[in-house]
Amino acid sequence: MNVGFYKYQGTGNDFILIDDRQNQFPLGNVALIEHLCHRRFGIGADGLILLRNHSSSDFEMLYHNSDGKIGSMCGNGGRATVQFAHDLGVIGDKTTFMAADGLHEAYIKDHWVHLKMSDVSGVENNEGFFFMNTGSPHYVAWVENLDDFQVFEEGKKIRYNDRFRQQGTNVNFMEKDGMVLKVRTYERGVEDETFSCGTGVTACAIAASYSGSTSPVQISTKGGDLAVSFERTGDAFRNIYLMGPAKRVFEGTVELSL
Repeated sequence: MNVGFYKYQGTGNDFILIDDRQNQFPLGNVALIEHLCHRRFGIGADGLILLRNHSSSDFEMLYHNSDGKIGSMCGNGGRATVQFAHDLGVIGDKTTFMAADGLHEAYIKDHWVHLKMSDVSGVENNEGFFFMNTGSPHYVAWVENLDDFQVFEEGKKIRYNDRFRQQGTNVNFMEKDGMVLKVRTYERGVEDETFSCGTGVTACAIAASYSGSTSPVQISTKGGDLAVSFERTGDAFRNIYLMGPAKRVFEGTVELSL
């Protein structure tokens, strides 16, 4: 079976988007999805997203990591899916949609997608690192000389250490550069550094608030600029918005076979 696909990227975090409102894509075919995401033998992407109908919202976003497995919430993927739904004419400039961690609101303004994230509480402020769930689990640590930091090597050590080996975690390293927060992320499921991670920069903005950063936090990633706004009461964060661009790169058709 041939299927149409679209390639989108949000600050360098790239995704295969498929309009699956007819429920034709073979869910659960991990090997196929991994193949499609492969950068040598497939289309190439950090993940694959199906846009499906949903009974109580505008659409449902089904996100898969590049290893082919169903993933948790993906912030940049969510922004890309909102832009995709808008480009298809499924939504206007505002929407509500269902994702792995529940219902989300979003709107498009001035060419940026503003995605409301899940509320965050229970932030672990540990010696040397933060840990929290922003729709996906995230380890966050301050480092110096982030540009030269060995993100893959150090991120992999933490992702597979005794605490996180089973459940997995994404690992973020951050550094202040004037008023901007620079962030680099090792993503589980991709098992490599990505150009950007939406739930990761959200976690970093929250962690940075413990050192005096105020909303909105301006973020710089390898793939471009984002911003995160929030309301904070103690260790609880609400009305969190991840904001940034999401753009179509190209489209095509692919045969769903290995």
